[in-house]
Amino acid sequence: MKTRTMRRIRRDETPHTPWCARDHRCGINLHTSPDMYTDGPLGARGVLNRVQTETSDYAEIRIRIPISTREPIARKQLGIALRMIRELLHAVSAVRPGALDHDRDRPALDRRPAA
Repeated sequence: MKTRTMRRIRRDETPHTPWCARDHRCGINLHTSPDMYTDGPLGARGVLNRVQTETSDYAEIRIRIPISTREPIARKQLGIALRMIRELLHAVSAVRPGALDHDRDRPALDRRPAA
């Protein structure tokens, strides 16, 4: 009697998109665009790429921000960076098609409280 110790996983391959890099960044079911760069003052750099999986698309963002060596200033800089990242997330999510679609049936919002 033969015993199989590992289960084989099968994934359907997804086709390349017009924007994907078509290189080692793409996997069987994941497609990634080439990196897009933006440079800021004092060596700051932002890197963004678009990623598509079987179920969703998203942006992957990496940011390098030089901060002070003085602890109080560095803490303040990190707090500002975190607040601005949160603002970025809110601004980008506000333009999602689902968030802008006001013609949907939303029964929970149309319900009136029981008197």
